[in-house]
Amino acid sequence: MSATETAPRSSASPRPTPPSALPVALARTAIELKLFFRDREALVFIFFFPVLLLAIFTTAFGGEAIGGPGGEISVAQYYAPAMIASGIFLSSFQTLALNIALERDDGSLKRLRGTPMPPLAYFLGKIGLVIVTSLLQVAILVGLSTLLLDVEMPSTSTAWLTFAWVFVLGSAGGTVLGIAFSVLPKSGRSAGAMVIPIVLVLQFISGVFFVFYDLPSWMQQAGALFPLKWLAQGMRSVFFPEQMAALEVAGTFELGRTAIVLGGWLVIGLIACRVLFRWTPRGSV
Repeated sequence: MSATETAPRSSASPRPTPPSALPVALARTAIELKLFFRDREALVFIFFFPVLLLAIFTTAFGGEAIGGPGGEISVAQYYAPAMIASGIFLSSFQTLALNIALERDDGSLKRLRGTPMPPLAYFLGKIGLVIVTSLLQVAILVGLSTLLLDVEMPSTSTAWLTFAWVFVLGSAGGTVLGIAFSVLPKSGRSAGAMVIPIVLVLQFISGVFFVFYDLPSWMQQAGALFPLKWLAQGMRSVFFPEQMAALEVAGTFELGRTAIVLGGWLVIGLIACRVLFRWTPRGSV
């Protein structure tokens, strides 16, 4: 071979560059939203359920006042933050626990894992779904409460700041806990029978369906172990007059403890997702 001859070029084609997670995540979020709004059952039980309950409670007990010597508020004023907290939990925990279990059972997760889509994009798509649906649900609840039920909105920037961080911690914790919990149902069909009763029980013991200070002490203590109670209490601190804090179990809204508990559940959920999450059903190869 002469010195002027060059070495033959390799026939191997270069590896394709993996797609960036962010644009794929945005596209995945759009798909998740389309699927969500096409599912009428999900819209009724997850999206409109808090709205319907707020209307029912206000109609049934609208002539009563809730409170005591420290002050009184209307039924609508009490249940508005409770329904907001419930809506956030339904849009995050229940939505993802059910949907991901179904996707794992029908093989959708396995097929997605075999595509070039970065795994992070899938989870960001789910987070995007929770953010959009939770914000829309809160907007509808706040709008209806203000226009039709005369619920007073927070009037200070401090209250709205509290609303913001309680919303973020509550929805983030519900999201990661929903992703982790989705591995527990044995099949997609059994997911509803496992997830929905748990959510209903948490609503009963967390001051969503009943006035929290009227619950038995053992039920209050049980509810305090879970994030929904603190999410509801944080929202009450935003929408209730300051004097109503005296009716809480501790005599205050305990915003510091609320942040710690919600943040703790967020960390627990992240660890559980890391340890438990599977792309395929249990027992499959």
